[in-house]
Amino acid sequence: MVAWVSNNGNVAVVGGVRTPFAKAGTALSGTHVTELARTAMQEVLYRTGWPSSRVDEVVMGNVVMPADATNPARVAALYAGIPESVPALTVQRNCASGMEAIGQAAARIQNKQVSAALVAGAESMSTVPLMLPVETLAPMTRLMKAKTPWQKLGAIAGFRPKHFKMVSGLEQGLTDPTCGMIMGKTAEVLAHEFAISRAEQDQFALASHQKATAAIEGGHFEDHMVTVYAGDRCKPVSADIGPRANQTMEALAKLRPIFDRRDGSVTTGNACQITDGAVAELMVDGELARAEGMEVLGYVRGYATAALDPRRMGLGPVFAIDRLLSATGMTLDQIGLIEINEAFAVQVIACLKAMASDAFCQKHLGRSGAIGQVDTDRLNIDGGAIALGHPVGATGARIVLSLLHAMRREGVEYGIASLCVGGGQGTAVLLQRR
Repeated sequence: MVAWVSNNGNVAVVGGVRTPFAKAGTALSGTHVTELARTAMQEVLYRTGWPSSRVDEVVMGNVVMPADATNPARVAALYAGIPESVPALTVQRNCASGMEAIGQAAARIQNKQVSAALVAGAESMSTVPLMLPVETLAPMTRLMKAKTPWQKLGAIAGFRPKHFKMVSGLEQGLTDPTCGMIMGKTAEVLAHEFAISRAEQDQFALASHQKATAAIEGGHFEDHMVTVYAGDRCKPVSADIGPRANQTMEALAKLRPIFDRRDGSVTTGNACQITDGAVAELMVDGELARAEGMEVLGYVRGYATAALDPRRMGLGPVFAIDRLLSATGMTLDQIGLIEINEAFAVQVIACLKAMASDAFCQKHLGRSGAIGQVDTDRLNIDGGAIALGHPVGATGARIVLSLLHAMRREGVEYGIASLCVGGGQGTAVLLQRR
């Protein structure tokens, strides 16, 4: 599905909630991803008053699918009380998985395949596994097949220290096998290409924390946040763990580059946080929603994906937004609010520079001129992943939900949400309030 457009208000988002987003290793670290998703799914059905029996399909984004729940959408749906007769699908488009779930559900509703879809995105980054090397498989298999004590001793004697050197699943997952670069190094590529300084990146990161803190203090998340009762003691987690109200440029400046220690500028402070969390949204045929007098948060007007050089994957939103605007016949100056996921501060800044550049857009997009200038006052107005965190399977759904609420609060008619995607892709969705 490269691009999809609806011009008749057929795809309505009638409700959405999210769990708190908690930095990996903190309050939600012991909560299974299906439990995070279940909590959000049940709550959105409760708040909208939509019976689970009227859900036609469940679509959920998840990146690191757990071995004990290889289709987590189905497991979470059943845990949430969705009838066994309702099918469930887990989709994976790396960082855009939660948004891909929205795009898949929207197309099904537009094509009259379903009337109501429960959409979710969820990730437990805390539980991304540590793994043993592939070379450990052979001696481990010999040990498992050994029957006599002597056979077992012989198999054990075949082990070497290298067989127990743990491999980080998270590091492997964040490394693109086609170009051999971890995502942070692709961000460094953009820093050099667009001459973006460390100070620019840190200033952007500081603004993310300031916006998120202001949003929390202003109660902007309260009406779509659900408490998670975590761990064996069911400790309530009701607020994001990540935004820093006391963040300063001085503190950010003290952090060392982590991907290019000699010449780099990307640090843990100006990159997204590794986070746990889940989001769920109820999407309904627009005619049905209006006939039943349901309150509509907004309408999905279009969806687009695009692909590019994996080494410059951070520019994915530029390519996806260009394709989305072309498909819908709209221009950037018609868009009141924009969300671009903050995988890295430098990556978002590079996207803004690229969209405003005649030369870039002519060369790489085939346009006659620039897409346009993005006013940073209408970008990620409630903060982004640098402050709130980036549970990769959930973020695409989170920024759509955040954008819908911000559009309603600010009285904005059109908004675009977009993400870069590891492997060299971009995804964008056009939302309309009325």
